[in-house]
Amino acid sequence: MAGDHRLLLENARQVVLVCARGERFLVRDALRSLAVLEDASLVVGTDGFIKAIGPADVIQKQFSEETFEERIDCSGKCILPGLVDAHTHPVWAGERVHEFAMKLAGATYMDIHRAGGGINFTVERTRQASEEELFVSFQQRLQCMMRAGTTLVECKSGYGLNLETELKMLRVIERARQQMDLGISATYCGAHSVPKGKTATEAADDIINDHLPKLKELSRNGQIHVDNIDVFCEKGVFDLDSTRRILQGGKDIGLQINFHGDELHPMKAAELGAELGAQAISHLEEASDEGIAAMATARCSAVLLPTTAYMLRLKQPRARKMLDEGVIVALGSDFNPNAYCFSMPTVMHLACVNMRMSMPEALAAATINAAYALGKSHTHGSLEVGKQGDLIIINASRWEHLIYQFGGHNELIEYVIAKGKVIYKK
Repeated sequence: MAGDHRLLLENARQVVLVCARGERFLVRDALRSLAVLEDASLVVGTDGFIKAIGPADVIQKQFSEETFEERIDCSGKCILPGLVDAHTHPVWAGERVHEFAMKLAGATYMDIHRAGGGINFTVERTRQASEEELFVSFQQRLQCMMRAGTTLVECKSGYGLNLETELKMLRVIERARQQMDLGISATYCGAHSVPKGKTATEAADDIINDHLPKLKELSRNGQIHVDNIDVFCEKGVFDLDSTRRILQGGKDIGLQINFHGDELHPMKAAELGAELGAQAISHLEEASDEGIAAMATARCSAVLLPTTAYMLRLKQPRARKMLDEGVIVALGSDFNPNAYCFSMPTVMHLACVNMRMSMPEALAAATINAAYALGKSHTHGSLEVGKQGDLIIINASRWEHLIYQFGGHNELIEYVIAKGKVIYKK
């Protein structure tokens, strides 16, 4: 017989709630000390939502008569919210390991891009790949992310640059959303690069007149589900005007604005995002002081990507300045053929060392604030009653080990749980 409740996690050394008062995001002083319970237990109901969290003895009394589908003894271990990866490009064929060698030898991102490599190389291969091939590799990548503690991930299209291939990628993302236990936020990123033989203006027209109406139609009849619209706003890619038109077009069909801005050159993308009511802007290595202030006021989250700055040897985004100004700072792995990283614990470690974030700031940025960047912080990103039961259990006496042990997540993470169901056990 099925139990009244799905899961009981008992006697944890620490339960990191992150938030305890229903906050949708954390900024400034709220980041200094996250909500943590010592010697605590947690209950997830059969509906997959958290029913109770509290001191172990209190929970034991309260649920002494109840039955559970599964009980896990967490003595000496820590429970944290499932990690949220706020920026990935996980659907593609055509890996670029050869370009890593070129970069190490001194080639810049734009050098490789102009030589027909970079995004263009992956686009060619992705156009040639079958939907099934793309799905199989995508599924494997999602499994790797999940084993590293990710339970909600933003997934972009963007290696098609034509309607047919972009839709192929979005169908692959939709299939994974339906079949896998991981949460997925789907992003249409048809403006990832200007296709060969077109100008940025022509590409923008194509997206606004052809792609977006098709997306609207397919969403309406339930064939695909898209949450966000993205544009690579960059010198030599999409300028500010084309970016504005595409983002506005996406907003008009009900998509959240979540785009790449101010990465390689200062473009005033942060100011544009704040003005358009963007949910999130990624990269921001070159964001201006005015742009940072505007994002703080507009509650537009900054998705910082420590892997990209590290791999491309760019200057780091100014995380400290953003945090001091009250910007909602989130983190993403930027998993893609240019930055091949599945692991949010590694991303948090890099954020602390290279961007000077504290461990509580980094954890909040990879949980509640990353969920906010995806418009999902009312259900994800913290351990609170009524939220989805997505969590990880680590074999360590303090939660900070998840960040402190550089590259150690394989050994640390014992369980990954989504909606109260164990989806990975070491």
